[in-house]
Amino acid sequence: MENMSKVIYLDNNATTKTDEEVFREMEPYFCGLYGNPSSMHTFGGQVRRKLDEARERVAALIGAASPSEIIFTSCGSESDNAAIMGVLKSSPGKKHIVTTKVEHPAVRNLCKHLAKNGYFVTELGVDKDGMLDLDRLKESVTDDTAIVSIMYANNETGVIFPIDEIAAIVKEKGSVFHTDAVQAVGKIPIDMKSAQIDLLSLSGHKLHAPKGVGALYVKKGTKYSPFIIGGHQEHSRRGGTENVPSIIGLGKACELAGANIEYENTEVKRIRDKLEDKLLELAPNARRNGNKENRLPNTSNISFEYVEGEAILLLLNDLGVCASSGSACTSGSLEPSHVMRAMGVPFTAAHGSIRFSLSRYSTEEEIDVVIQRLPGIITRLRAISPFGRGK
Repeated sequence: MENMSKVIYLDNNATTKTDEEVFREMEPYFCGLYGNPSSMHTFGGQVRRKLDEARERVAALIGAASPSEIIFTSCGSESDNAAIMGVLKSSPGKKHIVTTKVEHPAVRNLCKHLAKNGYFVTELGVDKDGMLDLDRLKESVTDDTAIVSIMYANNETGVIFPIDEIAAIVKEKGSVFHTDAVQAVGKIPIDMKSAQIDLLSLSGHKLHAPKGVGALYVKKGTKYSPFIIGGHQEHSRRGGTENVPSIIGLGKACELAGANIEYENTEVKRIRDKLEDKLLELAPNARRNGNKENRLPNTSNISFEYVEGEAILLLLNDLGVCASSGSACTSGSLEPSHVMRAMGVPFTAAHGSIRFSLSRYSTEEEIDVVIQRLPGIITRLRAISPFGRGK
């Protein structure tokens, strides 16, 4: 890595730094206020009050009608699994699930597992811009559909699905609707009071809380069976002693995210657009992946044709720049991501897809460094690629 005073971190859809205000709010609950929130004594009771405050803060960020609709979990993957399995256990007579081909593995792989164990799964496709066909959704939901699980925003492209329309279709059909909103919460406004969403998953480490904590929103009246059976914690909806410091951190992070929503959708979006527009201008044979307008303000997915994404990332890493690739090494061969394949991105472009995901900590100076250096990296790699010479 070149001598750089600071890492340029543009991989915030993978994880975010814990906000220092979040850390400070968590710190007393490790060695000082360490009581069990389920205890009867005052020492534990003060911790219980702080958990209640965290629940209120999470509910406020997503516009939930009541803090009681929030269940704390260990992560987004648990929230997704708890939502789907909790609904399926509550509707044992229904064996159909509707989802999409571009879901996060927490949903997609669970559905694959269920398909091998007596359930029928319909995976909806997307168009070249990563958007769903809502008519196909209407056709897919039947009387046997137990749950429809469709993400709020895609983790690779940032494409935002029309969740309100989707939820309305699902509810009109009489089914239960869950959305994986892990990438959306804290980046765009969400109001559960006006939505017809039954269950929503979120994760702390995507919005400047620590890793290892998440939440599941379950609308009042939704049939739901606990995923983790144990004690009376979380109103008997999720057994296990609460991860107190992290839950408190999640609550503070949600409060801060709410205060920064406007900044995310103005300044973060502005420098994201600058990065994207300049790279598309300066790097030949580059293309944007995903709908330009309907996407998260922090995310840009660009394919640089005729080069491998991993090679780009390695050279960016030498400059101290952190991003991610749209392909993964599987069994010794490089396979484009399932999202790129579902969108029909050409093979020559899918392998060279790079995701840049910004945060409120990203600066224009950092963006300028990437704009200055990345086009030269692409030119260098194409010169040595058997597929890219002369491109």
